[in-house]
Amino acid sequence: MRLRTIIATVTAALAAATTLTAAGPATAGPQSTHACSPSVSIDRFSDALDKTTYQGTFVGNFSALAVDRDGSLAALEDRSSLFSLDAKTLQPKGVVQLADEKGAALDSEGLVIDRDGTRLITSETEPSIRRYSRDGRILDRLPVPSSLLVAPAGRATSNLTFEGLTLLPGGHTLVASMENALSGDSASIVRFQTWQRTKGGHFKLSAQYAYPIDSGLGVPEVQATPDGRLLVLERGFTSGVGNTVRLYLADPRHATDTSGIENLTGQPGVRLIKKTLLTDIVTCPSLGATAKQPQPNPLLDNIEGMTITGRDARGRLKVLLVSDDNQNAVQTTRFYYLRVRV
Repeated sequence: MRLRTIIATVTAALAAATTLTAAGPATAGPQSTHACSPSVSIDRFSDALDKTTYQGTFVGNFSALAVDRDGSLAALEDRSSLFSLDAKTLQPKGVVQLADEKGAALDSEGLVIDRDGTRLITSETEPSIRRYSRDGRILDRLPVPSSLLVAPAGRATSNLTFEGLTLLPGGHTLVASMENALSGDSASIVRFQTWQRTKGGHFKLSAQYAYPIDSGLGVPEVQATPDGRLLVLERGFTSGVGNTVRLYLADPRHATDTSGIENLTGQPGVRLIKKTLLTDIVTCPSLGATAKQPQPNPLLDNIEGMTITGRDARGRLKVLLVSDDNQNAVQTTRFYYLRVRV
């Protein structure tokens, strides 16, 4: 999603940032003491792909990550390019250009690698979810509730729609997260839409859930954990101050199906998705990172993509984040290697 200013409370973040210590070079190596919180630590970060090109295509603008079936990383940029990256070095190995049915570029934001290797990709434009072959051919398009369409067709705001996409364990339930609230809903509630896989392999509309967001923030990404809960990124930006990025663990299993509720206002009887803060990235050690614009912690940037790459020997999830540099000179394409205890 393109950079924009969001008014958010940052006093606590600034105070926390003053306690941070810097250690390590521009691409920092792992240490066991790099705690961000009791639940999250950071091994290292890498700026190796910042402001680079591959086969004439700019490498950046990343909005989503996924582990491909061959172990490589699929990295989606929001201007219709899907990169294949070496999982160890991050170096590009290939790129596929995407388009809609009329050949127009997407505002590509969410990515799932399905069990057959096809790619499910969201576009914020309508919004939409299409299934693509590995070489970029459109194979299918999923139904979207009319209320989630961009106004005037629906009640969503342009550029604030399907940002996150994930497939729950078992591969039967697909989840897409709206970035911000619908018109008529409380500004502090966003909707998560689900689809169920049919016997024929297609996805049909299913339940919808309400997720409570922190003031001034939106949801750029969701990722299913092995037990069926969700890692949820919340993010905002304040001009002259920088980014706020928080990682939550969310549990939708006892939430109310809100697909039949026109307006979500926090009314009694509607159970929201339960969430627990895992960490605010501002509390991570900076690891010697530098920022090209004001940030409460120089490690921070416009973090937008997330995937789970495995578990460590202690059972913690290995989580990889990436920032969207918007092809902007004052932003950085940065990968973050986290360990998360859930």
